[in-house]
Amino acid sequence: AHLNRRPSKDRLVLVKSWVQVWCQTDVGLRREHNEDSFLFDEASGLYMVADGMGGHRGGEVASRMAVETMREFVQNAVHDGGRRLNPRLMLMQGYEEASHRIYDRSQDPQVGLQGMGTTLVAAFLRGTSLFVGNVGDSRAYLFTHNQLWQITEDHSLMNEQIRAGLLNEHNMNGFTARNVITRSVGFERDVQADVIERELEPGEMILICSDGLSGLVTDKRITEIFRQFPKEQIVGACIEEAKKNGGDDNVTVMLLCAQQRGS
Repeated sequence: AHLNRRPSKDRLVLVKSWVQVWCQTDVGLRREHNEDSFLFDEASGLYMVADGMGGHRGGEVASRMAVETMREFVQNAVHDGGRRLNPRLMLMQGYEEASHRIYDRSQDPQVGLQGMGTTLVAAFLRGTSLFVGNVGDSRAYLFTHNQLWQITEDHSLMNEQIRAGLLNEHNMNGFTARNVITRSVGFERDVQADVIERELEPGEMILICSDGLSGLVTDKRITEIFRQFPKEQIVGACIEEAKKNGGDDNVTVMLLCAQQRGS
């Protein structure tokens, strides 16, 4: 398993299997601390990005607790479940467990972590089936047939305004509450995660990122990066593009690339 225990440090990692993984986190240009965390555990088939909130200490603690709790929960479920494992239910229960632990810790007045919480995108791969859980406004994208698709839905006030028809591409730039999220892991004790499922085909790529990327780099530009760069350079190119556009936030990008089985 791989975890950025010092998330303020840049890190680039690669795992060679039928799914290749690259990931990097960067503090950005405006923040002193990195509240993002990432983790992947190839043996369990688990890949995660979390973006904490609640002050620099609370955000870092919440995002780290979320990925560590989910890893522990999934490892136990995979070990105990065997063929009976229900990945969708497992992810939903893992989010609940992470939210309970973060919330309970935040209630201790001596630790000074009141109000902390985190986004969390958790991708679980079982065979060729990919299950993606989401809470918050970090994102997972699918790149296939030379096109980019957002496969998670943002739990944000801005997205709710867009869905209600109150915001569109012409007036959303002036929306001042674009960073307000409506669902997070740990801010309240209980949380319900969205979980989607699809078959992962050879050649397809999954990009998981915090809003330090999606908030500063358009989907159109991310698509161009996929088309212009070899797969091993996509993560770094995304990070640099976010920083070129101001680097206002911590940015974490993880890329999964499906190979031919056995390659």
